[in-house]
Amino acid sequence: MATHELATLAGGCFWCLDAIFRQLKGVVKVESGYAGGRTANPSYHDVCAGTTGHAEVVQVTFDPSEISYRDLLGVFFTIHDPTTLNRQGADAGTQYRSAIFHHTPEQRETAERVIAELDREHVWDAPIVTEVKPFDAFYPAERYHQDYYDANPGQPYCQIVIAPKVAKFRKAYLDRLRA
Repeated sequence: MATHELATLAGGCFWCLDAIFRQLKGVVKVESGYAGGRTANPSYHDVCAGTTGHAEVVQVTFDPSEISYRDLLGVFFTIHDPTTLNRQGADAGTQYRSAIFHHTPEQRETAERVIAELDREHVWDAPIVTEVKPFDAFYPAERYHQDYYDANPGQPYCQIVIAPKVAKFRKAYLDRLRA
């Protein structure tokens, strides 16, 4: 019987993260939603208003015998800019912050170790500002946000923002893609 684990990650718009993590071997499920805030059951409009404290996140269910948490973080740090506070590209506000909501002490340690390594290696010109916080609650986003990229390939945001990120990811992680 397979044992699955959860990773809850915020790296800007959840549509981008969702589109990429769905393509990885070992990922069982990806759900877009909200975490890290003060309000129970927020709506998309509540979160976009910036008053709930939530970030747009993806909750990734994965099989650690196929992909490690560390490898998920490797993908996470490849597909967004962890050096910009409360911003990813044109998306600005605390809901677009970079954050890792750890589910276990081991996940916290792994996240802190990966961030320290990336900062030491000067992968970016600026220091990483990704928050590492304990997971508290996850609120699924509205149905139309789930698997948004595949459901809306003609939408301009998908073509202009998400498609280039997906292409970059696919090139870098060809050996890790689902068949």
